[in-house]
Amino acid sequence: MKVLVSGKGGQLATELARTLPSGCQLVSLSAAELDITDRAAVLDRIASESPDLVINAAAYTMVDKAETEEDLATLVNGDGAGNLARGASDAGARFIHVSTDFVFNGCNHRPYLVTDQPDPVSAYGRSKLAGEQIVQEVLGSRALVVRTAWVYASHGGNFIRTMLRLMSERDEISVVADQVGSPTWARTLAASLWKLSEADATGIHHVTDSGVCSWYDLAVAIRDLGVRFGLLNGAEVRPIRTEDYPVPAPRPAYSVLDKTVTAKAIGEDFPHWRASLEHCLDEIATASG
Repeated sequence: MKVLVSGKGGQLATELARTLPSGCQLVSLSAAELDITDRAAVLDRIASESPDLVINAAAYTMVDKAETEEDLATLVNGDGAGNLARGASDAGARFIHVSTDFVFNGCNHRPYLVTDQPDPVSAYGRSKLAGEQIVQEVLGSRALVVRTAWVYASHGGNFIRTMLRLMSERDEISVVADQVGSPTWARTLAASLWKLSEADATGIHHVTDSGVCSWYDLAVAIRDLGVRFGLLNGAEVRPIRTEDYPVPAPRPAYSVLDKTVTAKAIGEDFPHWRASLEHCLDEIATASG
């Protein structure tokens, strides 16, 4: 099977390459190699590669900056996704689009179902919902949209690496404690995408690691594991409220995603976020020597 992946160099594309199933040929393209907002270029490249599967791992992810760049965010996350979907459709390839918990308003008090009505409260969330809608318009019942949340990896820019840096520079940090979700190791997400592809899944699916925590809880876990793996000497982590840390884009207060449909489709449950975090930090420690 030949697979074309956009977003080379990003967290997800890197992990898709690391978890590539045997017998698969991977063509991973960076933004410089394939501008997904250029419809003609996308259609031509997919036609020339003739893949069996296209995975959209490219995205505009600057949540706060999107508040003043919503047109650009929508161009990438909406139109860009649509271009890839059209190219896949023309080539007779399956298509996987990756979306986000930000399509919901965060007002729930139970995990969001795949059937719940989206209601984004930020420009980034609106741009990602636009991508979902365009992909579904293009592919209809053949569309596969996978929502995820709080993604991190041992590489790239993410909350885990930021916390490690800040805790190595400061004796005390403050972290929001009233936003709740499920951290997701990019490797969990990548492995799940391959399993969903193998299962010929369609529709909307949710993929995160299991368990629930706040950003504060996650920061404390990073601190404790960081000390164990010799990455940190320790730092005090102080809980604060969202209103104490103002940012341009509103965040969902509750963004836990129900994964029942996906677990049934792939025939297995998801690892707990603490176990995944431990694996990731072990990987960082090993790489740092």
